[in-house]
Amino acid sequence: MAGVEQSAGGELADFRKRVEELRSARTLPSQEQQPTLDAALFELQHVVDVLLPRYEGLAGAERNNHSRAGTEEQQLLRALFQRTPCVVALLDPDTVVRRLNFAGTILFGMRAGYATGRPLTGSLAPEVRAAFRSQVAAVARNEGDRSMVVRLLRTPDGPGEPLRATMTALRPPQEPGNAVLTVFHTGGAAPAYDPPSVNGTEREDEQRENRAARQRGSTPAPPAQRAAPSARQVPDPPRPLSRAHLAEVTQGAELMDLLDDTTTALLSGPPGDAAPDGERPPAAVERALRELHGRFADWVVLDQEAPGAEAARDGHAPGALRRSLVLGPEDSDDLAAALAGQDPAGCPLAEDTARTGSSAVQVRPDDLAAFGHDAAGAPLLARAAVTSLLCVPLREPGGPVRGVLTLFRTGTRRAFSLAEAGAVDRLSRHLGLALRDSRP
Repeated sequence: MAGVEQSAGGELADFRKRVEELRSARTLPSQEQQPTLDAALFELQHVVDVLLPRYEGLAGAERNNHSRAGTEEQQLLRALFQRTPCVVALLDPDTVVRRLNFAGTILFGMRAGYATGRPLTGSLAPEVRAAFRSQVAAVARNEGDRSMVVRLLRTPDGPGEPLRATMTALRPPQEPGNAVLTVFHTGGAAPAYDPPSVNGTEREDEQRENRAARQRGSTPAPPAQRAAPSARQVPDPPRPLSRAHLAEVTQGAELMDLLDDTTTALLSGPPGDAAPDGERPPAAVERALRELHGRFADWVVLDQEAPGAEAARDGHAPGALRRSLVLGPEDSDDLAAALAGQDPAGCPLAEDTARTGSSAVQVRPDDLAAFGHDAAGAPLLARAAVTSLLCVPLREPGGPVRGVLTLFRTGTRRAFSLAEAGAVDRLSRHLGLALRDSRP
């Protein structure tokens, strides 16, 4: 390319000299200017046929070089963002995640694709969410960089890990507003992860050897001292199921066992009638719900149609609901009493599920008021440290809603999956039939 540019530059310099000579020929007598005009026409033709195409080719090549350089620069910056050992997140002014790097997915326990488009405050303790939103909004308004201490969600072992969040404004290209680049610093070492292999990093076999050496307490040997692989390779044995496949198979078997046990509990004894005042559910329904408690969910809350509410029912919409059962951890008597004494009319999530007849699954619920408040005005979801919830209507196929079942998971327990939500939806039809048959 450099030779082509030099050749084009020499041709252009020669062309300029010839143009100057033609310009000086204007002083000749008119009868002697005909050869000059012919030479000028030849020069113009040379420009059209040779110089202009060559110039266009050079300009196009330069544009391609700039475009390729820009693409490589973007790839480099993206790799730096993903592989930095610090937890880095790019947030909208309302704390919605736009980008989250590898270390962040490990710290917050969620995949980058799942985190994108969701508020990061769902991973933080409820008491720091409002302050964190305020600081992020201030940084996005160009009010200067900020730093504050936040805390992750509470775990069964105690309060979540404290983090130092440092925020600065960043203007993404071709966007009218600012984003907020946030770096989270943990109290200990940065979360460890194995980044994908790239040029210049250890090979996969070297990583395995190093990990094995660290487990034995010895020093890994340098690559030069390792035995070279033999030229004759022995075929590898068939690979077993991956960890993800094993987890999926195991979860499917657990759900089948759960459905079997709850159905057995529904059918194993007399159905029993509901208490005349509606304070307790039918015995068969309570037996089935106790199968879910602890084994499948930390909290089980049942709201069923109050006695005498059938006359007020509008079509398939339920009448008034009444809380009839609350099952929770053994050391949460105060919270269980608060949930048992709550009027379902003050619980937007249960009311919406009963009215629409649609299930709801929430992971790290951002609206802490979705399940109402206790007598002191504290959100019940915050008091229970709920990290995942499942709310389903109870009704027979094509029939009216006869109740609402709400399940909570807390602490570090795995969030409800779509497969688990589907299993509970099947169970809800069985419970709806049991509630229907127990009506006087």
